Amino acid sequence: MMPEHQNHVVTTIETMPSETVTASPSLFQRMKKVFNRELLLTLALGQVLSLLICGIGLTSKYLADDYHANTPVFQSFLNYILLFLVYTTTLAVRQGEENLLAILKRRWWKYMILGLIDIEANYLVIKAYQYTTLTSVQLLDCFVIPVVLLLSWFFLLVRYKMLHFVGVGVCLLGMGCMVGADVLVGRQQGLGDHKLLGDLLVLAGATLYGISNVCEEFIVKNLSRVEFLGMMGLFGSFFSGIQLAIMEHKELLKVQWDWQIGLLYIGFSACMFGLYSFMPLVIKRTSATAVNLSLLTADLYSLFCGLFLFQYKFSGLYLLSFFIIILGLVFYSSSSTYVAQDPRVYKQFRNAGNAITDTPTVGPLEPSVTYTSLRQEIEEEPRIRVA
Repeated sequence: MMPEHQNHVVTTIETMPSETVTASPSLFQRMKKVFNRELLLTLALGQVLSLLICGIGLTSKYLADDYHANTPVFQSFLNYILLFLVYTTTLAVRQGEENLLAILKRRWWKYMILGLIDIEANYLVIKAYQYTTLTSVQLLDCFVIPVVLLLSWFFLLVRYKMLHFVGVGVCLLGMGCMVGADVLVGRQQGLGDHKLLGDLLVLAGATLYGISNVCEEFIVKNLSRVEFLGMMGLFGSFFSGIQLAIMEHKELLKVQWDWQIGLLYIGFSACMFGLYSFMPLVIKRTSATAVNLSLLTADLYSLFCGLFLFQYKFSGLYLLSFFIIILGLVFYSSSSTYVAQDPRVYKQFRNAGNAITDTPTVGPLEPSVTYTSLRQEIEEEPRIRVA
């Protein structure tokens, strides 16, 4: 007869579930977990935005260099008019609280400020090309990324993990490789007499871009994409029209209009309208930070097109920088960010019509997860310990 304590040990071992002893996941399984469908899809969406920016840059270069049409305000004005015709009129025919007049009564001054920020961000960066080098613009324009990170941290309460900061650092390293390649091949277009002024214009424009992107993320995730674009169309067309009449009417009269210039303006407007319409969808799926990291590849697409169109010199560093930026995006996107607040309060904020139920709790609650990166991790609701 077996002793009682030994019998207990044998029974415990026999009743242990077989799942407790599992083999460690293989390298293939871990790679498959990271490179899932969501990650690949959203990486592709980010590159679509980069291609649209590439189209904006190419049409602007042709207009400025070949046809001497230096009309950045007019080009932005065309985009805001398209937004007005499509999205502002959509708001105007809606009923109830989502109607244009109802939105203006509640938030008109906020959208007016946001419209001015968006207009001047576009203007300052385009204007900087007259005073500084292309390399400086590319390098300093990355300042938008730390601006978006800080504003998201303090105002959207987004919290990042170490892997997110590693991803951002790798992306900026890839951007540095691209700038180094520009220096090696001698791409110094845009050098002016007031380089410091041009650099300051880029920094100011990048800061305004960061503010605009964070506000856009808040609006599209909590209010409506159509509301954001409709208000940008309304106030953007109004203020850019005033700026056009004051600052650029003489330049517009100098343009030698023909069908080629007309096609370039149409191409620019189509790319710009597509960028404004498509970016809120990607921001809602990911975040403003992830979108700005994706846009770092836009300069590389412009370069690859310039190899055939403008006979740019090629360097292997360009390909290296592209793959480094993509690697940084994978690092950043392989983990979700979260909001630093009670998840039930966050849900009540998103669904304001429901009443908040008070539940006694002991101890801190876990923060809620928001899927602002490419890999959507599913987490259980936090356990509530009842006293």
